[in-house]
Amino acid sequence: MSNVIIIGNGPAGVSASLYTARAGVETTIIGSGLGALGKAEKIENYYGFAEPVDAKELVAAGIAQAKRAGVNYIEDEVVGIGFGQKLMVSTKTNSYEADYVVLSTGASRSTPPIPGLRELEGHGVSYCAVCDAFFYRGKDVAVLGSGEYAMHEAGELLPVVGSVTILTNGAELTGVLPEGAKLDTRKIAAFEGDGVVEKVTFEDGESLAISGVFVAVGVAGSTDLAKKLGAATEGNRILVDEKMATNVPGLYAAGDCTGGMLQIAKAVYQGAQAGTSIVAEIRKKK
Repeated sequence: MSNVIIIGNGPAGVSASLYTARAGVETTIIGSGLGALGKAEKIENYYGFAEPVDAKELVAAGIAQAKRAGVNYIEDEVVGIGFGQKLMVSTKTNSYEADYVVLSTGASRSTPPIPGLRELEGHGVSYCAVCDAFFYRGKDVAVLGSGEYAMHEAGELLPVVGSVTILTNGAELTGVLPEGAKLDTRKIAAFEGDGVVEKVTFEDGESLAISGVFVAVGVAGSTDLAKKLGAATEGNRILVDEKMATNVPGLYAAGDCTGGMLQIAKAVYQGAQAGTSIVAEIRKKK
C-alpha cells in the first residue's frame, strides 16, 4: 500500500493530509511547533470566521481534523531527508520510509546576518551537508548552528571531512554533540577569505582556519530539505508545477515554501492540490 509523509503541521500540510487520508492512502504528518502562525495573534481574513480566530486554536483545530480523518500524527523535528528503497525522512528520534513526501514547513528562515555568509555562498558557504560533503574530503569545516539540525549535518560530514567544528555563535547548545566533533561557542564577527571561505573570525579577535561552513541554524526548513534531494529551488522557494510536484519523483511542496502570497488561503489550496495530485498518481499506477 502506498503511503505519504507530510512534513509540516500547518494549513498546507493538514489540507494535503485530508485529501490523501480520505482517499484511503496511509498518511502521516510529522511536525513540531506552530510555524509562522505561532507568531500571529489573531486571524481576521480567512473565509468562514465572522470574528477573529486565535491562530493557535486554528492550528490545533486543523491537527484535530486530520486525526479525525485517520491521519497518523507524529510530533517530532525533521532533520534530514534522503533516498533509500523509498524516500527516507529522518527525525530527531526515528526514520521513516515513504512513497510520497509533501514539504510544507513554511518559508525557510533567513541567513544569519554574519558578514561573509551571503558574499561567500557557493564558495565555501553551503546549506546542505549531504550534497556538498564530497567537496571537502579531508578538509577542516564548520557547522553554524546549535540544535539537532546542526548536529545531524555534523554527523553527515564527520565520515568524509578532516574535522568538524560546531559554531554556536554565542547560542546555547541544545543538540547532542556528535562524537568526534569540536565545539566553539564564541560570538562570530565574520567569515572571511579571498573569494572562498578561509577562516572564521570571532569577536575576541581570534580566528579559526576552515575550508567551508555549513549553515544549519534553527530547524530544517522545506527548502533545506528539498535541496538534499536535488529538488530545484530559486532563492528561498521550492519550484513546483501545477500539481505541486517538484522535479524529484514523489516529492511535492505546498504553502509558503513555494513563494508567492504568504496566506492561509493559498496554503490550503496548494495542500489540497498536492494531496489530490498524489492520489491521482497512486490510482494511475494501479
